[in-house]
Amino acid sequence: MSMNLTTNFHALKEWAVAINALENGNTIMLLRKGGIHEKNGRFQVAHNQVLLYPTFEHQQTFLLKPEYANLVCPVTSGWHPETVRIGSWAEITDILPVSDESIVNSLLPFHIWNEHFISDRLKWKARQPLYILLLRTYKLSQVQEIPYRAEYGSCKSWIDLDQPINIQSAEPVLSESNYQQLVAEIRGIVGDKLYAPSF
Repeated sequence: MSMNLTTNFHALKEWAVAINALENGNTIMLLRKGGIHEKNGRFQVAHNQVLLYPTFEHQQTFLLKPEYANLVCPVTSGWHPETVRIGSWAEITDILPVSDESIVNSLLPFHIWNEHFISDRLKWKARQPLYILLLRTYKLSQVQEIPYRAEYGSCKSWIDLDQPINIQSAEPVLSESNYQQLVAEIRGIVGDKLYAPSF
């Protein structure tokens, strides 16, 4: 694991409820097909070490398990906060492409979404796999509130922040042994389908 970064300005946009679950150690998993503005229309991993940037506009309670749906405050289309809370960064350690619905359903205990989300994601762009991202999350020693900028908006997954954020002294949410145990369980369900991008 590369830990030589002292600051980072690359960020991955994700639902605020999902980032909260990562920061609390309730999950290590994100499920992605891609945003509208992805290169070639497909989800691609731009960086393996990213700040976690919370989004609110597209959170859908009916796609979440009840305990997470209750944490969502609906907002109107186009709404964004004046400042954005950046409280963590993560290393994407594993990228697992899956197209088999039964395998994805077997992963239900490991993430925050429900069966409706899984079915919806698999049907959208059906020829493309669903990408399972496993993230080792680190809480920043000091939460940063950054000004929202228009270029942070739209349906893209990866953004570069205007200013780098210090990630030194960040503490892992889960111990190395606990994290690796979860990774082993998930990879045991998925099988040997590791996707190794060139960062």
